[in-house]
Amino acid sequence: MSGLLIAAAVGVAAGAALQAATGFGFAVLAAPLTFAALDQREAIGLLLVLGMEIGVLTLATEGRRPRPRWRACLVVLAWAVPAAVVGVYVLRALDAVTLQVAVTIGVAATLALRRLAPAAHGPAPAWAGPATGLAAGALVTSTNTSGPPLLLYFVGRGEDPVVLRDTLTVCQLGLSVIGVLAIVLTGTPGAAPGGPRLAVFVPLVLVAHFAGRPVFARLAERGHYEPVLNAALVVAVLAGLTAAVL
Repeated sequence: MSGLLIAAAVGVAAGAALQAATGFGFAVLAAPLTFAALDQREAIGLLLVLGMEIGVLTLATEGRRPRPRWRACLVVLAWAVPAAVVGVYVLRALDAVTLQVAVTIGVAATLALRRLAPAAHGPAPAWAGPATGLAAGALVTSTNTSGPPLLLYFVGRGEDPVVLRDTLTVCQLGLSVIGVLAIVLTGTPGAAPGGPRLAVFVPLVLVAHFAGRPVFARLAERGHYEPVLNAALVVAVLAGLTAAVL
């Protein structure tokens, strides 16, 4: 196993643990190093499969009924469908380094917007849901970093942390399914992850998820939920810069 592939495994484990704790963070931590270690098409396929695994683990194994904002999720996912097909063609057209830089720029822009823009505590404008869906759909099949637009749309509106985490999880699970279907229906070659990769990464995500899950309760209790999300964005920018240099 190469050094880059080991680094990608560390990024995947860290991202899975953070996703279990906050509902966000898997792709922005895992994608830059995974893109550096693998062909970009195989990287997308692997990250989509692992994203579905994380979503199912979060929603189906915690012994409770999920509480997402279903209507908002449906709006986002409906608008993501056509954009996901566009994202596939972006994936085909750009080389791996360009995609890594795009991932980093997107995450950095998200961090800047969250730092500079005032927190919104009322209902989102009518255009925000469709715009979020289009952005997330295009990103999920091109760079797999659909989390930042979801974060901008949902975070900062006074939601209960459990509702916010479930909403992000449902959206990201739905986006992963849409991404897989878009790749299959467009006949994109080389996107199917190999069996040996899955044999390593699927159990890794499982362990990391259960390790990160207890953190969520502590974050919610102590009011540290959103600061941790911001910190995840900073780490993602640094990871993306590192991957681009490598």
